Amino acid sequence: MSEDLLGKLSLEQKVRLLTGEDFWSLYPEPAVGLRKVVLSDGPAGVRGTNWDERDRSANIPSPTALAASWDVGLVQRLGRLLAAEARRKNVDVLLAPTVNLHRSPLGGRHFEAYSEDPLLSGEIGAAYVRGVQSGGVAATVKHFVANDSETERMSYDVTVDDRALREVYLAPFERIVAEGVWAVMAAYNAVAGATMTESPLLRDVLQDEWGFDGVVMSDWFATRSTVAAGNAGLDLAMPGPISPWGDALVAAVRDGSVPESRIDDKVRRLLRLAERVGALDGIAPAVPLIGPAPDAEVAALSREAAARGMVLVKNAGVLPLSAPALRKVAVIGPNAVQARTMGGGSASVSPTYTVTPLAGLSAALGEGVEVVAASGCFPSEKLDPVPLEQVTDPVDGTPGLRVRFVDETGAPLAEEHRESGQLTYLGSFAGAEASRVSAIEIATRYTALVDGDHLLGAAGVGQFRLTVDGHDVLDQVIDPPGPDLVEAMMNPDQAYAPVRLAAGGSVDVVLRYELPAGNTFAAAMLRLVAQPPRRTEDDELEHAVALAASADAVVLAVGTNEEVESEGYDRAGLALPGRQDELVRRVLAANPRTVVVVNSGAPVVLPWLDEAPAVLLSWFAGMETGNALADVLLGAEEPGGRLPTTWPAAEDDVPVYSTRPVDGGLTYTESIHVGHRGWLRSGAQPAFWFGHGLGYTTWAYSAAAVGGNAVEVTVQNTGSRSGREVVQVYASRPESAVDRPARWLVGFAVVSAAAGSAATVRIPLPARAFEHWSGDGWEREPGPFTLHVGRSVVDTPLTLEA
Repeated sequence: MSEDLLGKLSLEQKVRLLTGEDFWSLYPEPAVGLRKVVLSDGPAGVRGTNWDERDRSANIPSPTALAASWDVGLVQRLGRLLAAEARRKNVDVLLAPTVNLHRSPLGGRHFEAYSEDPLLSGEIGAAYVRGVQSGGVAATVKHFVANDSETERMSYDVTVDDRALREVYLAPFERIVAEGVWAVMAAYNAVAGATMTESPLLRDVLQDEWGFDGVVMSDWFATRSTVAAGNAGLDLAMPGPISPWGDALVAAVRDGSVPESRIDDKVRRLLRLAERVGALDGIAPAVPLIGPAPDAEVAALSREAAARGMVLVKNAGVLPLSAPALRKVAVIGPNAVQARTMGGGSASVSPTYTVTPLAGLSAALGEGVEVVAASGCFPSEKLDPVPLEQVTDPVDGTPGLRVRFVDETGAPLAEEHRESGQLTYLGSFAGAEASRVSAIEIATRYTALVDGDHLLGAAGVGQFRLTVDGHDVLDQVIDPPGPDLVEAMMNPDQAYAPVRLAAGGSVDVVLRYELPAGNTFAAAMLRLVAQPPRRTEDDELEHAVALAASADAVVLAVGTNEEVESEGYDRAGLALPGRQDELVRRVLAANPRTVVVVNSGAPVVLPWLDEAPAVLLSWFAGMETGNALADVLLGAEEPGGRLPTTWPAAEDDVPVYSTRPVDGGLTYTESIHVGHRGWLRSGAQPAFWFGHGLGYTTWAYSAAAVGGNAVEVTVQNTGSRSGREVVQVYASRPESAVDRPARWLVGFAVVSAAAGSAATVRIPLPARAFEHWSGDGWEREPGPFTLHVGRSVVDTPLTLEA
């Protein structure tokens, strides 16, 4: 079919299809019945083409939380849910999953990737792809390849030996290509001197060796050349309409620099993708297109997934809490009173709703239990966007703001009502012609709820002026926080001024943002921010400690947020931000019946670990965070997660720590020894090993036997309640003639059993898990391997040969 369609297109028409029409869509082509194909970011929700509160999205747990479930069936169901969300928003291609590895815990997008382990990443990613594509929506595995950190991500050149490249970094991509993924995204970085949109790996390995027949698209603005990228395995330059291709690529074909056969191959792949997602007239999609999911189904599955991913790493008999024994519960911490459900960057969405830990526990405990709450400290110095309940649109009198796009004379070109002080525009200024827009003005009436000095201000990059009741209170240029565009979007610097108000008093506020001179593209990111008067941090800490001392039990939620963990920059260290460690120690001293909930997408060091009777890792758990947390803490659900990444006790012990390139290069000196492999090799002791996690019952591993290409393992639930276990299989070969990890993961499965019951699970052992890359291809060293079966990489009660 694609050959017939290809013959109907001129060279110019074909080349036009190879660059996006705009930021999120591809050109239609009536000559072949091709409609517009729409792309959207993932992976923790389908954002759609608008990055704001008017187009809200289901926010499922972030990828690290999904991998912590080790449950491919659950992840496949979530993938299908996202396909339903995509079709609700008229999206054809989801830009997920991310299968780069947790090479260093400092990686800014750690939360957005699954694991430090290539096999776990590949299996969870494959399940995600199966689910998404079962609904007729294309998944896009990214970022190909070795894009494992953010510092200088646009340009760093990775030096990695062939064996590590094949066995570790390419392995998840190879597994997902074998699953049949429909799209791959080429990364910004280079490997072995070639930027990935021009890399021979695209054609030689991905397309020719692995047989990938889908579309290879660039990461946004990653296409750097006409001829080199045109001759490489890159098919689609995003975004559009401006790219190094277009007329320049037509000219390169005309002068022989790029064979037209290359163009034809790219167009075939795009038409194949269009056919698969149902974008070609008269041609059925690859599978029936799924419809939108009911709200109740979205909420239930999101809640289930959040609980399944939570990892109980320590429990000295405190959990589960017995609700009938409680009269007063203190819910404390900056991440208790505000839901931190996702990291920052392109993975972020505007959630349909969010349930905070405070709200979830209050609802679960009911009116018979007094729930008291305090933040305890203020780890961020940034002000939040103005709260909707305190702002009124001056035009229609409804809660919100009025946004105007004005020309250089101040005349309005377009305007709109908004219900958030955080504004992101990519591709459209409410219909106004971008080249004519000189400034964006946000107008609202701000009402104080308490007496005192209220901080009002702006966040963004550029020239801002803030007026209150017609008086200038701020006129300032805000510089970018770093070189990366996404850092400027997600974590911009701020400027603000105090405004004294009485409770109930209102002021007219106008924030004006000047666009850069000569701007022709509709792109702007700005925030109107506010902070009401509050206690000093010392007083807030003392208040929290007093509440903790007065309670029967304390749930203390600490962690990071989307400012700390984000695309565009790596973390500076692994400590909890601000005075959170001090808060934890003070609360533990005040009430030993305290459960510490760590709400982060990546490891943080826990210097108070020995003092805490119970520690639960909740990750960035999505919009149902609070309800799922209450389910786990009160025993309605068992914490089902196991660690998908090793959790360090101290920063100095981390085998691969730095993510900072040297002279533009990043050398993977550890070779194949990444993650738990590196920890085992170094001899350092982490806080918690890869695969670790506790439940609310106990298990005995009674038997294991190898049969064919699988191992059968029998486990018995020796506790008093039903439960769920993640059975893990590792291999070793101490006398190997080639360098190997001390142990490496070769298989896993989830099993459930009632109290006192046994269950047997069959775990496939892929042949590739026992092979190594020799330079000439894959080889298996003759002789047996030792299998280690158990609950983590170091807790393996059963051993046998394979």
